[in-house]
Amino acid sequence: MGKKKSYEPTQLLDYTIDSYLERTSRPVYAIVFLIPFIITYEFGSIFMQTSVLSSHMQGRVVAFSWVQKFVEFLGFSSKFAWIATPLVVIFILIGLQIASKKTWKVWLTDLFPMSVECVLFAIPLIVLGFVLNDSGRNPNPVVMPNQTAIVQTSIINCSAVSSNLTNEQYQPKIMQQRYWLADIITGIGAGIYEELIFRLVLICILMLIFQDFFKFNRTTAIVVSILISAALFSAHHHIDFLNWQPTRELFDIPKFVFRTLAGVYFACLFAARGFGITAGTHAFYDIIAVIINAKLLNN
Repeated sequence: MGKKKSYEPTQLLDYTIDSYLERTSRPVYAIVFLIPFIITYEFGSIFMQTSVLSSHMQGRVVAFSWVQKFVEFLGFSSKFAWIATPLVVIFILIGLQIASKKTWKVWLTDLFPMSVECVLFAIPLIVLGFVLNDSGRNPNPVVMPNQTAIVQTSIINCSAVSSNLTNEQYQPKIMQQRYWLADIITGIGAGIYEELIFRLVLICILMLIFQDFFKFNRTTAIVVSILISAALFSAHHHIDFLNWQPTRELFDIPKFVFRTLAGVYFACLFAARGFGITAGTHAFYDIIAVIINAKLLNN
């Protein structure tokens, strides 16, 4: 009998070696696939930080600031931490790739199908966003400007984008376009760093706790870890975990339910397809949602 193949922490399903599904689940593929997203977010954030847009983007990607504060905690300067933060993502994925002992070979022709996958996987969330928005529609929504991209795009209608700034619907059209571009950039960052914290890091830590410390069986440990990570993912939009204080965004049941379900969805996707596809799906969801919101706002 051959030795049973162990599962990787970044992908829990066992695919045929060198198949498309197996190749694109490898951490090295996540690195190559996400580098354009990382670069877009880094340079986009720099160029969009004008005097007009700074308040619009300030504090948007909370997960990025968490990683940045961790880098500063290690002793790096605040300026270097901004540069080092995306390197944390790459170094973690490099470590996982080394631990997997899998080939580093990447087929660049796989990157386009990966993008198509991400768009297709984002569609169910878009539909869910419409459904929950209709069930909990508020004629006068109040959403404070320090929300992250998943907050902004979780309710798919004009209130999601326009609520970021007071009376944004009355801004000149060119300003609205720049705000939406800022939202897209923010959404890309959220896709990477929220998935890093709540899926790649948190689920792995929870799995170690429940499986090794509490001695849960593997299936129970996976289910409990997914539910906890999803709930915390949703709750972090209402609670500042670093300072343990409520955020400025009011609690809203449809939004909380949507984000929790989205967290479960992303966790299942993470288990099935790895970090690259999951982060890409999150980013593409944000991009599509901003475009839909912008279209609805124009109508």
